[in-house]
Amino acid sequence: MAPRPAPPRVLTVAGSDSGGGAGIQADLKTMLALGTHGMSVVTAVTAQNSLGVHGAWPLPAAAVTAQFRAVVDDIGVQAVKTGMLASAELVETVAGLLRPLDVPVVVDPVGVSKHGDALLAHDALDAVRHRLLPVATVATPNLDEVTQLTGITVTDESGLREAAVAVLAFGPRWALIKGGHLPGDAVDLLTDGTTEHWLRAPRSDNNHTHGTGCTLASAIAAGLAAGRSVPDAVAEAKSYITRAVAAGFALGAGIGPVDHGHALRGTPGRS
Repeated sequence: MAPRPAPPRVLTVAGSDSGGGAGIQADLKTMLALGTHGMSVVTAVTAQNSLGVHGAWPLPAAAVTAQFRAVVDDIGVQAVKTGMLASAELVETVAGLLRPLDVPVVVDPVGVSKHGDALLAHDALDAVRHRLLPVATVATPNLDEVTQLTGITVTDESGLREAAVAVLAFGPRWALIKGGHLPGDAVDLLTDGTTEHWLRAPRSDNNHTHGTGCTLASAIAAGLAAGRSVPDAVAEAKSYITRAVAAGFALGAGIGPVDHGHALRGTPGRS
């Protein structure tokens, strides 16, 4: 019997969320749910639950490099997603590791947690702008991260286009500006500066949104690893996160997580 071929391989380079709703835990759950093999490079350890981030400890750059080389040099990857990188040194290190790779890279420029806790040192912003974003196939900032990176404050849908132009100026091939913080439907703009794709979804009437950014970026990476185009991968990821939010559940005393395994459990958000 011929050996079973491995599923598409996706690598997350991100921080750990001890509560399991975001970070590498959300990334790996998403990758599994979407039929890929997820692997991880842990950049930081957080003490985190539904109420917030209670502590964060970046790993040494040597530890991040060793994890990356161990995975890439032996197993190989077909797409990479980055999340929490914490410090300027780690941003520089990860950007240098990604630059030679000839695979799609999804950069989620994580700056703050869902609870408003800082997850990126202020002095790392220039490294994100000028070292990390230029290696991105797709950058996926939310509106708070757009403001951090560009100084632009988006207050309505018309501002998404201006934000995308500013993000694209740093060098990613595509920008996905997430408008989830705006009122009304959850609307995002995907553009490469030439073509535009507007993605809309009804807003779920719940507060179970922990891990949305990590999950969306990982779903995009999974689609790219499977060979989909950027617009198709983003559209499918948007559908997945919409269903995951709809199926989110209460956990702890604060913000609950999205349900990464909603299709497996037959919960209301399943396709």
